[in-house]
Amino acid sequence: MIDLETAESALKDAYLVAICNQLNTKTNPLFAKIKQSSADIYGKQIIKVAPVGLNGGVGAGSETGELPRANGNNYFQFKTTLKNLYGTIEISDKAVRASANNNGAFIDLLNAEMEGLLSASKFNLGRMLYGDGSGKLATVKKFAGNVATLDSVKNLMEGMVVDIYNSGNSPTSNMGIRIASVDRNSNEITFVTTPSTITEDDVLYVQGSKDNEITGLGAIFGSENLYGLDKSTYKWLKPYTNDDEQEISDNILQVAIDFLEENSGSNIDFISCGAAVKRAYQEYLGCYRRNIDVVTLEGGYKALTFNGIPVVSDRFVDEKTLYMLDTSKFTLHQLCDWEWIEGEGNKILRQKAGYPAYSATLVKYADLICDQPNGQAKFSNFKSTVTNPFAAKA
Repeated sequence: MIDLETAESALKDAYLVAICNQLNTKTNPLFAKIKQSSADIYGKQIIKVAPVGLNGGVGAGSETGELPRANGNNYFQFKTTLKNLYGTIEISDKAVRASANNNGAFIDLLNAEMEGLLSASKFNLGRMLYGDGSGKLATVKKFAGNVATLDSVKNLMEGMVVDIYNSGNSPTSNMGIRIASVDRNSNEITFVTTPSTITEDDVLYVQGSKDNEITGLGAIFGSENLYGLDKSTYKWLKPYTNDDEQEISDNILQVAIDFLEENSGSNIDFISCGAAVKRAYQEYLGCYRRNIDVVTLEGGYKALTFNGIPVVSDRFVDEKTLYMLDTSKFTLHQLCDWEWIEGEGNKILRQKAGYPAYSATLVKYADLICDQPNGQAKFSNFKSTVTNPFAAKA
């Protein structure tokens, strides 16, 4: 007979390992490349010592002259707090009782809940990886009834629950409202319920996530303060950036790789771009009648290549943007891998107070650190002559 004890056992023993594997290898190709480590965790903080430049104790001299003085590596401390990443499932008491004498129905019930949790978790982890830690999803352009027109809907999906803050960074009365539908042709979203007045320049965030997300590429390339250090003071924290409007070519990409190799010693092994850039690169290769080489990455992802380096299109990268990354310099520091939050008696399924339902919550305490920000590159304004037929109309 199926009961809550059976559900507990299934979630702990059968599902947890599969969940960890799925989230760590199937979120997106870049996430699968980044190593994970429990090192450098001190309480609620990550404190990582990063070497900068060369050891100063090297030199040449005469046969009988003074030896070079010892001058060790330059070290700086990177500090960031562990971010709290959560995912919650909910099962009604009625559903549990209805499947009590039907193992197949119960398994279908759990599978459906776990598939939904995995899908939502992958989406948000992938989005955070390219974000700046603020959790910003989109900005409101206009609003009428229960429909909002946004600057972009690439970070949004049906079913998401969002908080809305005003342009002054203060919460509005519209917190925890759910998105019913997303119109990707007009950059419009429709809410399940009609919210109170939303004004132009209001900002959407995932529920409870404002300024609580991991330190993604948006922060590494955009924020003036990174891991507690000011980029204007520590110039080596600044990555290579190029915002010139230009057409993509092998030569432009190679110039950036050469610069990074010569000036920071980085080894670019991953290129991530927006869909428009990928189409432009495919068109460029086609113009010169060159073969388009495809490689299979860890996790089963397919990618184009540039001189053997995988070129991956990701929905969370801006259309005209391309990143060139040395993934060996990235680490997701974590207190633990994904685990269920346990309550009294080590129970992971708990009754939702005041409701005939039970919930369980996955958690991971982690943040992303790049040891060598100046070994990474970003182009933000590549041209594309290939029109996207599904792009939002003006």
